[in-house]
Amino acid sequence: MKYFLTSARLGFRNWTAEDLPIALELWCDSAVTGLIGGPFSPSAVQSRLAQEIEQEKSFGIEYWPLFLLEDGRHAGCAGLRPYRQEPKIVELGIHLRPAFWSLGYAEEAARCLMDYAFDRLSVAAIFAGHHPENLGSRKLVLKLGFAYQGDQHYIPTGLMHPTYLLRRDQKN
Repeated sequence: MKYFLTSARLGFRNWTAEDLPIALELWCDSAVTGLIGGPFSPSAVQSRLAQEIEQEKSFGIEYWPLFLLEDGRHAGCAGLRPYRQEPKIVELGIHLRPAFWSLGYAEEAARCLMDYAFDRLSVAAIFAGHHPENLGSRKLVLKLGFAYQGDQHYIPTGLMHPTYLLRRDQKN
């Protein structure tokens, strides 16, 4: 596979319309999406895939599909999306398939994306949020150096979600 970005164990590439089968495996899985408003229907996943492809065309960023370099297995997606235009802030997101949880892939993907955002996209800061019950995500964003900003209402779940920000000068 052709990757535009790699870390030690992971490869990132752009979504294509032909990726619908892996998108369905990812976003129809309640273990992956249960805390972000899912699982999603096949038609909702098809729309999400189209949205990711369009976002790449419009902004040059998306939640890119993520693969293991050693064998090409699809691990999930990780990426960036626009959050605020001024100052330039992007949102970090990671959706891993359960077989890839607790193996360090989320941290590896996040660190790779943080470098990409600050060094290649010259963003001012990176935003992240998580479901209040997702203690693994909370642990990860704090380990990465993000600072808690407060809780925000997240429409898909109807809950207040903790939010965090990492400014360029705070990156560890």
